Amino acid sequence: MEEKIKIIIADDELLFQQGISFILRREGNIEISKEVNDGKQLMDFLNSVDDLPDIILMDLKMPFLNGVEATKLISKKFPTIKIIALTSYNTDSFIANMIQVGAVSYLVKNATPAEMIETINEVYHKGFYYNESVLKVINSGLINTSGKPKLIKSIYTDDFLTNREKEILKLICLQHSTTEIADKIFISPRTVEGHRNSLLLKTESRNMAGLVVFALQNKIIAFDDLSL
Repeated sequence: MEEKIKIIIADDELLFQQGISFILRREGNIEISKEVNDGKQLMDFLNSVDDLPDIILMDLKMPFLNGVEATKLISKKFPTIKIIALTSYNTDSFIANMIQVGAVSYLVKNATPAEMIETINEVYHKGFYYNESVLKVINSGLINTSGKPKLIKSIYTDDFLTNREKEILKLICLQHSTTEIADKIFISPRTVEGHRNSLLLKTESRNMAGLVVFALQNKIIAFDDLSL
């Protein structure tokens, strides 16, 4: 039996929220855990359940607690939950802000249902999903997901990462899953996970999104290699 992707929809526009819910409930591998209208309802729900969702579709502009603040709190308290920003705002500053506080993907509300479903599946299986617009914002240098000063050339050196770590980091940036990376370089998925955890520790990144930021900002991979 196929494993279900558990999702919360957080959006104060009820017509839009119900439309998203209708689309997702038709997908055999997706289960709607909860629909909420504001960030406070979302936090109250998460604090009251043991069975946490895999993904939250997070609107930015909500009453009581907006999507940006809710994402900050969830990233710290519930780091296993992956947040997809779902908003009508499509400017570089909004994208940068949401990625910086912990979102692992950014989807505008005029996206197609197929794009939304693809994004959900990619995030669930690979940990993050960026389209070309988001990659351009990351490459611009606006984002620092660790919350600490960026590594600069005087600190980051060629031997900071091993050759294997660089190889795996590049494949992560190309949005390959753990299994795909393992198959490509002939190692076990468990070994890939070990290298990934080492990369997170070394780069002080909170999540897979932070690894992409690190790789682009330190020129481990070129933006042209990531363009979709």
